[in-house]
Amino acid sequence: MTQTFMPEIKTEEELKQLQLEGLKWTVRHAYEGSSVYRKKLEDAGVGPEDIESLGDLRRLPFTTAQDLQEGYPFPLLSVPLEKVVRIHASSGTTGKRKVLCYTQKDIDDWTHFFARCYEMAEITKEDRVQIAVGYGIWTAGVGFQLACEKFGAMAIPAGPGNLDMQCQFLVDFGSTVMCCTASMGLLMAEEVNRRGLRDKIKLKKMIFGSERSSEAMRRRIKELLGLEHMFDIPGMTELYGPGTGLECIYHTGIHYWADYYILEILDPETLEPVPEGETGEMVVTTLRKEAVPLIRYRTRDLSRLIPGKCPCGSILPRHDRILGRSDDMIIFRAVNIYPGQIDHVLSGIEGIGSEYQIILERRKDGKDYMILKVERDEGRASSMDADLMRKVKEEIKKQIMVSAEVQIVSYGELPRSERKSKRVFDNRDL
Repeated sequence: MTQTFMPEIKTEEELKQLQLEGLKWTVRHAYEGSSVYRKKLEDAGVGPEDIESLGDLRRLPFTTAQDLQEGYPFPLLSVPLEKVVRIHASSGTTGKRKVLCYTQKDIDDWTHFFARCYEMAEITKEDRVQIAVGYGIWTAGVGFQLACEKFGAMAIPAGPGNLDMQCQFLVDFGSTVMCCTASMGLLMAEEVNRRGLRDKIKLKKMIFGSERSSEAMRRRIKELLGLEHMFDIPGMTELYGPGTGLECIYHTGIHYWADYYILEILDPETLEPVPEGETGEMVVTTLRKEAVPLIRYRTRDLSRLIPGKCPCGSILPRHDRILGRSDDMIIFRAVNIYPGQIDHVLSGIEGIGSEYQIILERRKDGKDYMILKVERDEGRASSMDADLMRKVKEEIKKQIMVSAEVQIVSYGELPRSERKSKRVFDNRDL
């Protein structure tokens, strides 16, 4: 029988029972292992013995990034330090890094459910997986690699950047899968096209992590490389790392591993649940994590739960791709805007490329202005720019209710990145 990394549970009832057992264990483990968690729980007037149903989750206090920063260097540690076999840290640039500890069981669990991602993407042991994400203190490279090896496919630990080497590996090693950021995916697609390598490579699938990928960007990459599938893989250091879910081949949302964590979608202002299908902040509670369990951790990522059953038949529930972060919200002329909304509007307009920049500035009249720089599609004549500008302005006004100045620039003019592309430039307070 072929090895599977999917859960053994077959019904929603079994999943809920497993989640309840995991929730009870996590609360007791955190209460007994961490003085910080014990105080939080006592202040909220709740103890391990009070968890009798999944509904009791709502009684538990929230955890935030601030809790991790305040507890530096080993925050929220709930096991003795000698049980810690590894640490990872977030790649944040402000203040102290968020450092997370891992026991051997945490590493084994992470590797197991990450291998499930490769299985969900219908990768086989014959595949060759070029891992072009960062290695080091952050979780990406080692997570992708260990899970690939556990799954049984060939891992090619290329790391990010170095386009010459990446192209050489694609040709010489016959890589069939590439793991990278969507920005790096676009860079590779354009480079393969520029060098005339498309007929010399065997790439069939890409797995994108670390940043939101727009529909326009995915279409462009697929077109240039002739891919069969592209998958979004969510993940953050606090919740083990990447690999906490994956789209299946039907691409109807990201199946998330509800046997390892509970996902709530809450209104970021009221912290009350939003109706299924509506956008809110992702709040996670781990069910098996030993070194640093998470209790109602506010991720600041925005998404929505997708109702109904997936055509693939999986019992595992789905959330949408990440829309953005609640702390990425732009307030422009009293309108709340997430970059993902602009992404969505631009993806629906024919004739423009996938790359854009949002520039905000305050002029001498004291008013705020939004300038949208958008690339025209490759091969499109600049004589069509006036028509494109009008179309972009109209759609932004209609769908987001704000006026923007639009500048159409040549294809390839906006910078490409091997990691995450910076798209928002708020110059109002400079």
